[in-house]
Amino acid sequence: MRDVPIDGDMIRLGQFLKLADLIETGGEAKVLIASGDVTVNGEVDTRRGRQLHAGDVVAVLGRTARVVP
Repeated sequence: MRDVPIDGDMIRLGQFLKLADLIETGGEAKVLIASGDVTVNGEVDTRRGRQLHAGDVVAVLGRTARVVP
């Protein structure tokens, strides 16, 4: 698992996937999130605009990243 620092106290799921280098494009994020391939804290989330906060763990395609301040 990789720790990925963010500016501020929250970031949207689609943005975080790109920031953490878990995906390459916003379009890829949209498809993976909509298809249920992305989990947040172990639960599938299909909302690209989901707000993530420090400590949240995102997983996609066998790769994981944690939001840190």
